[in-house]
Amino acid sequence: MDGIFIGISGWRYPPWRGVFYPPGLPQHRELEYASHKLPSIEINGTFYSLQRPESFERWYHDTPPGFVFSIKGPRYITHIRRLHDISGPLSNFFASGIFNLREKLGPILWQFPPSFRYDPEKMRGFFALLPRDTSQALSLARHREPHMTGRVHLAIDAARPLRHAVEIRHQSFVDESFVQLLREHNIALVVADTAGKWPHCEDVTADFLYLRLHGDKEIYASGYTDEALSCWAARIRAWHSGSCLDSPHLISDACPGRSTRDIYCYFDNDVKVKAPFDAEKLIARLAA
Repeated sequence: MDGIFIGISGWRYPPWRGVFYPPGLPQHRELEYASHKLPSIEINGTFYSLQRPESFERWYHDTPPGFVFSIKGPRYITHIRRLHDISGPLSNFFASGIFNLREKLGPILWQFPPSFRYDPEKMRGFFALLPRDTSQALSLARHREPHMTGRVHLAIDAARPLRHAVEIRHQSFVDESFVQLLREHNIALVVADTAGKWPHCEDVTADFLYLRLHGDKEIYASGYTDEALSCWAARIRAWHSGSCLDSPHLISDACPGRSTRDIYCYFDNDVKVKAPFDAEKLIARLAA
């Protein structure tokens, strides 16, 4: 399992209490509990609003050594501003406290809305703004906007690489030039299982893969069968080893060769309390 991180998107869901979380577990201990069951969690609260430095610090201490967080980038950048005039908001995001995650900081996910069409120049400009390590991110964070005063953390414990992944939901992104653009910047194209609702492509575009499993029959709700989990386990083993299985892809060179790749995989089928249990089952298959 070295280099393979299987987890869930978010952890604070009332229906999980008494089902995944033991009865009587205090809410403030839910992350601690989940992080001892799973090696990684995708923080999705950052998508809806900027968090505070003290929250990231608490999350760091609530999780065990070796744990990894992925972070969902703000919808203010992708959905509201739609990549227009985003230097300030991007600086605010990196100033908001994510450096407090230190060595537990994993990839940053940028999800675009279904109405956002592929614009090569706009995407190229966005990719050029994204910092590739924490030193670059700190330089960017220092340009945060005035309203951030009193709620920033502008220090890093070490210079660490930063990884970025993009989840697309408009058919116009199904374009060979988009795959090539992602590869130029070593940005992962998210492999998203959305019950056929949005494009599903498995082209390898970076030195890692980022998977989001939203449900294969009913988005956000349906659980994965043993057969489906075995198929995903086979894919993950292949990607991790540097190869690929036959899968939907946009270009013929869908899987550039390399020895190994890190894998980040998050279940987002949380509505019917499927996500944490599916994650545990997939981990068991990969560890077998």
